[in-house]
Amino acid sequence: MSFKSRPAVFATKLWYSADGDTLDTELSNWLAGVKPTDEDDFAPPIASCKAIIAPHAGYSYSGPAAAWAYKSISTAGISRVFILGPSHAFYLGGCALSKCETYETPLGNLTLDREVIEELYKTKRFEYLQPRRDQGEHSIEMHLPYVYKVFEESIDNIKIVPVMVGAIDQEQEEEYGKILAPYLERDDTLFVISSDFCHWGHSHYGYTFYYPETIPSDVPGVHLRRSGPRPAPSRPIHASISDLDHEAMDILAQQPASTAHTNFVAYLERTHNTICGRHPIGVLMGALSALEEKGKQARMKWVRYEQSNRCVSFDDWSVSYASAFVTFL
Repeated sequence: MSFKSRPAVFATKLWYSADGDTLDTELSNWLAGVKPTDEDDFAPPIASCKAIIAPHAGYSYSGPAAAWAYKSISTAGISRVFILGPSHAFYLGGCALSKCETYETPLGNLTLDREVIEELYKTKRFEYLQPRRDQGEHSIEMHLPYVYKVFEESIDNIKIVPVMVGAIDQEQEEEYGKILAPYLERDDTLFVISSDFCHWGHSHYGYTFYYPETIPSDVPGVHLRRSGPRPAPSRPIHASISDLDHEAMDILAQQPASTAHTNFVAYLERTHNTICGRHPIGVLMGALSALEEKGKQARMKWVRYEQSNRCVSFDDWSVSYASAFVTFL
């Protein structure tokens, strides 16, 4: 059973422009702002790009950072895009699929791959989203304009497979990864993984983890409180947040992917870093691990990191944005 279309619910001032011309100009400018970097050996587009990780906040915050992931995509031969996003608005104990035939954007509509969606549903490991829940989540919608823009020259041949990922454990991430691995392996398929990184601030997010010293260090992290401990003047909070996020990024880039996945879960258990797309990332790692068993080696490269605000005091808050691409070696 399918419903005709999901509207662009979050095309508002708070998230991104509802005006197609304005939005197109913004996306074009952000993509044009991505330049090759000699020091990181980054020369987009990446011919063998199979997946990206990119943020999903309002475009005024994360749009420029997301451009670095989308500029990495080589569109040649791609006809299907999976978009894996976390569920913020309601509890989900597994993974869920859309009933819609199209997803609307201010740039134009994207067609869902109903054939693949039905294949996934027949595994009995996925449920269908009710329309109100499909429309109530932003983590997938925030990627739709970028997908449309990057593939605009071949948009009539592009179909998408949105997958909402719930609060699942490592074993489930591996299970869903094995189901999705054959699709990731296909030459005509790209995966988009939707995730912001650290959400820091006691009033906004209830998270105040702080590394007193630059890592690696034997000094353990602490949680800042108004009554103490407090940040050292020589060690601003935003520097600790950067260390915290880059620790996760470095772990995820480890090889093999199975080791990276296990280490990432252990890192989250230790730091409780508020990486909202940790489970979609985990499903990607599960898929890469399954393909490793078939002899396919993957490489993840991080190409951009930004923070919405440079926190220096206990009352500050920020969200981090990181972009990466994945290739097979």
